[in-house]
Amino acid sequence: MTSTILEKTEDAVQAAPITITETAAAEVTGLIAQQERDDLYLRIYVSGGGCSGLQYGMALDENIEAGDETFQVSSIPVVIDSTSLRYLQGSVVDYITTEMGGGFKIENPNAVKSCGCGSSFSTGDDEAAGLDTSARGGCGSCGSH
Repeated sequence: MTSTILEKTEDAVQAAPITITETAAAEVTGLIAQQERDDLYLRIYVSGGGCSGLQYGMALDENIEAGDETFQVSSIPVVIDSTSLRYLQGSVVDYITTEMGGGFKIENPNAVKSCGCGSSFSTGDDEAAGLDTSARGGCGSCGSH
């Protein structure tokens, strides 16, 4: 897959600003294998919304857009847009299993306030540059902040 990344970006793969645990990497590898494609990236992003102001998102994506950065993390091809990269620097992506099921969790050292659901956070910035935070949703386990 590394050659696919290099062909698509035409640049060397950069040092990764995030970490993906072995458990999360195995889960992502399985999801990519289910798609039976070798041109997919794990897109990790931050968007406005959520009860704490910002929320994480992840998806398998075949496209690299202007402003995207590509990385090879734990053998996973990862793409992060430049705005999200500001908020995700130093984060750890993990996959956890509980009695309620399993899911990805992002541990973010930049988050100063997080929602109980673990998918919403705030960095303490007065304004999240480049993100529309006006559409605050709820995760169901947080009150108003």
